[in-house]
Amino acid sequence: MKLDERHLIQLAAVVQAGGVTEGAAMLGLSQPAVSRTLAMLERRLGEPLFVKGRRPLQPTPLGRSLAEHGQTMLLASRRASELVDSFHHGRSGLVRVGGTPFFIDALVSGIIADFHNANPDIRVDQSYGYVSELQAALHAGRIDLAICPVDILDEGSGLTFEEILPGRNVVACRATHPLLLRRKIRKSDLLEFPWIAPPPGSPLLADLRSLLLSLGATEIKVRYTGGSLTSTMIYLKGTDALTVLPHGVVFAFRAEKAITALPIGVPHPERALGLMRLADAPRSPAVDAFAQHVGTSFQGLRHLIKRHEQAVIWGA
Repeated sequence: MKLDERHLIQLAAVVQAGGVTEGAAMLGLSQPAVSRTLAMLERRLGEPLFVKGRRPLQPTPLGRSLAEHGQTMLLASRRASELVDSFHHGRSGLVRVGGTPFFIDALVSGIIADFHNANPDIRVDQSYGYVSELQAALHAGRIDLAICPVDILDEGSGLTFEEILPGRNVVACRATHPLLLRRKIRKSDLLEFPWIAPPPGSPLLADLRSLLLSLGATEIKVRYTGGSLTSTMIYLKGTDALTVLPHGVVFAFRAEKAITALPIGVPHPERALGLMRLADAPRSPAVDAFAQHVGTSFQGLRHLIKRHEQAVIWGA
């Protein structure tokens, strides 16, 4: 015999509330409608659901067993309703975010942690990539949001871009680097020291090549390449090597006072760091909440980062 789940839910509400009127109010239904449901269910079962003459209502053994199943369905229905409500208000859901490795690791990972302190029920799946890879991932529906540097967004790309921070790359070194002892640092001085080459495909590598061209050099002494941000920072702090890093990364490690930036300008296209999304992407409250949190976080950081840049890169 197949029973209607809605009928079992109504039975559970009546048993839980101890009366038809109270059970109907719990479900937002009318008392006559629930009474008709219970009468119809009893006729179909050929058995009473409640002991006659008892107030509050007392279920029969069959009525109690069926009510237990209905209670499970009632709880599941409530949880589903809460889930939908939470989704619509951006308190639950999934955010798939991709970004350039060094920037994500140095600055955005902490912002994700802060976001989860306020939104523990939103899951964030984070991946790495550079601009062309991230654009392809957005169009393929593999990610919802990209956090990356962009110089020019092609017209007709179907993407939107919201700036969160001006993009600036710098020549980074350890805080006790010999170059910092010189009264004046010339660009040509950079050729005296070994380098950490940024990962292939990174805008940092393109900017390093632009710097070489500005020095009139064709090559540098590359001692280390392809490392993660953590390994790059450890190597940088332990040697006299130089590398090109986003200024935001140097800023993120300012408290350690282990690395700094040289007062040397790195020639690169004018670009900005920001949030890139599909223009016609289906609305996701969780993604909107995350994007807003990232934007708000960087609004608070912009002034500090700019002040750090003016204090450290004084000759650029």
